[in-house]
Amino acid sequence: MTPDDYCQQRAAASGSSFYYSFVFLEPTRRQAITALYAFCREVDDSVDECPDPHLARTKLAWWRTEIAHLYAGQPSHPVTQALATALTRFSLPQEQLLEIIDGMEMDIDAVRYPDFRALHLYCYRVASIVGLLAAEIFGYTDRRTLKYAHDLGLAFQLTNIIRDVGEDARRGRIYLPQEDLARFGVTESDILQARYSANFQRLMAFQIERAQATYNQALAQLPAADRKAQRAGLVMAAIYRTLLAEIARDGCHVLHQRISLTPLRKLWLAGKTWITA
Repeated sequence: MTPDDYCQQRAAASGSSFYYSFVFLEPTRRQAITALYAFCREVDDSVDECPDPHLARTKLAWWRTEIAHLYAGQPSHPVTQALATALTRFSLPQEQLLEIIDGMEMDIDAVRYPDFRALHLYCYRVASIVGLLAAEIFGYTDRRTLKYAHDLGLAFQLTNIIRDVGEDARRGRIYLPQEDLARFGVTESDILQARYSANFQRLMAFQIERAQATYNQALAQLPAADRKAQRAGLVMAAIYRTLLAEIARDGCHVLHQRISLTPLRKLWLAGKTWITA
């Protein structure tokens, strides 16, 4: 199996909506973004699939060393070997890959965020940085596109948090800001024990409104000159915004299940958005 085959399998097996945003890219860019996505999956799994905090930190330390080897021209892992090919074609700063690892390390401890400002740092590291790297791969002519990419990454992570409230709670994590819980009269126990209420629905409606507003802010900043180059991001936005609508339509019942779109619907949205963007 080649490094690119490995990354392709990681992307396809994840079932992620990101996979559907890659399918229409030309081969060089598709190879690079698939390698980047596989890297994110590897470091994320180093934490999520490891119940021992010490071992998880050891794994992330190994990835930091492996990134150093990548930029020294000596990668050993299939993902970093695939990224080495991408580095010959695109500007992917080493410090940004390391910052993604820093973000994943924030998940090792019992996760709580007092307010949205504190949560924003986490979202920046695990998602906005990925958006900035993706923008480099997709291509741009106007630096305002980087602001769009930053905010789009934030919107994606806010969507993930909304979708995964129950799944995260079962790992002992609550990403919803504590000030939001207090504002809407929802307790940590309500989240951890999967108790639905009218207050919880209002809380989630507020989170969805915030995420949708972040999408609007991001898309408003995308210069017309770069819209075609950034179509993959627009595909992802279309899929994730549809997912938010589905979550709202379902009554925000995210504590006991993970609401998702079917692969066929994702592919339909991807094709439609790619053609019309």
